[in-house]
Amino acid sequence: MDNVVKTKFSIKDLESLSGIKAHTIRIWEKRYNLLQPERTTTNIRTYALSDLQKLLNVVFLTENRYKISKIAQYSSTEIAAIVAQIVSEKSVSNQNHAINSFKIAMMNFDQNLFYKTYNSLLEVKSFEEIFYESFLPLLHEIGLLWQTDTINPSHEHFIFNLIKQKILINIEKKQRETLPRNDRTFALYLPENEIHELGLLFLNYEIVSHGYKVIYLGQSIMLENLKYLSINHPNLAFVTYFTVQPAKEEIPQYFKDFNKLFGKQNLHLYVLGSMTNTIDERTVPQNIRVMMSIREFVNLINKSAAKYV
Repeated sequence: MDNVVKTKFSIKDLESLSGIKAHTIRIWEKRYNLLQPERTTTNIRTYALSDLQKLLNVVFLTENRYKISKIAQYSSTEIAAIVAQIVSEKSVSNQNHAINSFKIAMMNFDQNLFYKTYNSLLEVKSFEEIFYESFLPLLHEIGLLWQTDTINPSHEHFIFNLIKQKILINIEKKQRETLPRNDRTFALYLPENEIHELGLLFLNYEIVSHGYKVIYLGQSIMLENLKYLSINHPNLAFVTYFTVQPAKEEIPQYFKDFNKLFGKQNLHLYVLGSMTNTIDERTVPQNIRVMMSIREFVNLINKSAAKYV
């Protein structure tokens, strides 16, 4: 897929982005003249960003018990105003609207809309709530949209970097507020050729929040580069994220190489990420823990308090 910015969308794109079936979108067009797509010479519908934004607003109103026949009587501007009023009355508690706003910001490369939506959420929610309730579902949807060719890497990088910025700001804030315990240090890294960093960054935030020291190494770290840390940092545990690397068939060997590297030190390794679904836990060494979610890992370190996990 190339990096050309997408400004025209197929009806399949709208289906993917809105969750509304293409059949329903066609009915709304025909019966209520809700959208006015352009058509190619072969009579294929193409939609603009404004059509996408209108459709997402319409979906929001239907979720708030507005009938489509009534919504269709309003202009796009009026629909947007009604949505804004509902959101204001609900103090932006509707997560679907927040996620849709982030999607529009992504598709439109609209940094101001991202900040506006985030700051509105921050008035009524903590950063942790925003991450779990809005950012995580958004990131999941982005993964699906990327796979279906609805968005391209430029969209993904744009929104990822804005979310990364917020995580980094909150990590720094927690580091100022929280004194680290001396009983455990967590070294966070991504395996070689792995660059999907947001989950690991949020783990950094959570671990710091719970009073532990973090050594954050970041993307694409070769195993042998971890050895030095174990020599100079007692009570060390490693945390990593498998999103696309290592490949499924390479994971058992990765675990063997990890334990071979550290020998009798028997250091703990905590593994998260989408690739964990492919791991047979019965074959995993005892010192390696496969965590199925960020929450599971956070609950573990929360329960551990001042003792080892």
